Amino acid sequence: QVQLVESGGGLVQPGGSLRLSCAASGNIRSFYAMGWYRQAPGKQRELVAVASGGNLNYADSVKGRFTISRDNAKSTVYLQMNSLKVEDTAVYYCYVVPWAPRKNYWGQGTQVTVSS
Repeated sequence: QVQLVESGGGLVQPGGSLRLSCAASGNIRSFYAMGWYRQAPGKQRELVAVASGGNLNYADSVKGRFTISRDNAKSTVYLQMNSLKVEDTAVYYCYVVPWAPRKNYWGQGTQVTVSS
């Protein structure tokens, strides 16, 4: 089993920055993929960024503003969010996929609100 603990959300003004962290614990500590989704009110959950197999992929809406990174020794994934916009407001969920079994584990979500 895997437990994920997220931190770093909050309220920020447009143009500001936040850094999200997600630490994994439990019996599985090595992951094929680690990433972030988000869900805004009334919208479907969407992929924000994922780091897997040495590749980094981003949603078009966050390219150039968000950076995903991972510290495998700490089983932690980060999301540095710069130049935040009002439309980035959402609950952000981290997820991980172990090498085996290949199933998704989800964090509890952290609220990010961008507002003046």
